[in-house]
Amino acid sequence: MPTLDRQDDVFVLDLGDGENRFHPDWLASVNAALDEVEKAEGPRALVTAATGKFYSNGLDLDWLFAHADQQEAYVGGVQELFARTLSLPVITVAALQGHTFAAGAMFSLAHDFRVMRADRGYWCLPEAEINIPFTPGMSALIQSRLHPRTAHEAMLTARRYGGGDALDAGLVDHAVTEDAVRAKAVELAAAQAGKAGPTLGTIKSRMYAPVLDTLRTRGNPLS
Repeated sequence: MPTLDRQDDVFVLDLGDGENRFHPDWLASVNAALDEVEKAEGPRALVTAATGKFYSNGLDLDWLFAHADQQEAYVGGVQELFARTLSLPVITVAALQGHTFAAGAMFSLAHDFRVMRADRGYWCLPEAEINIPFTPGMSALIQSRLHPRTAHEAMLTARRYGGGDALDAGLVDHAVTEDAVRAKAVELAAAQAGKAGPTLGTIKSRMYAPVLDTLRTRGNPLS
C-alpha cells in the first residue's frame, strides 16, 4: 500500500512495490496522503514514486469486473484522483522507475513533471489493444498534456515508449539512470517548493479548467 514520507520540503509518496493498480483501498490511501500534503503549511512539493518493476499498471480490472455494478463510481473516483493531482496547490513530480501503463500513465500526466528511467521500463497507453476506450475525461487529460502528434500516436497505436523515446516525444521531462530517478525527482520538486499555496492552485485550476470539468463529469463509461 502507498506510504508517505517527507524529505525536508518534499513529500515522497511511494505507491507500493507491486503493480500498484487502482484498487479502491489503494485510491483511499493515496487520497489520504494528498490530504496530508494539502494540509501542511509552508514550502512543500510532492514526488510520487514506487518500488520495484512497476510505477503503476492502472485500473484494477479484476476488481472492476467483479464489481461491474460499481463501474461509474469507480471510474469517477479514478478521474477525481487525476483531477485532484492536476490541480494540487503544490508542484508535483512523478518518478517513473518502472512500467507506467494505462491509467498509471494518465496519473503520471496529471503531475507537473515526470522523470523516467532511461534504460528499462515502458510508458504506454494500451487501451486500443485491450479494447477499453478512453473516457472523455481521460482523453481530455491526455490531449491537454501531450503534443497533438504524440497524443495521437500514443492513444491510437498503444506504442510502448522507453525512456529515451519518451523524452524525445515529450512524455517525460528527464530520462536518467535507475538509481537517479527518485533523487532527480526530489531535486526538481525541492527547487519549486516555495511556490506551494492557493495562488499555484488557482493557476492550475484555471489553466486546466475544461479538463477538470470533463474529468469531474459523472457518467464516463469504459465502453
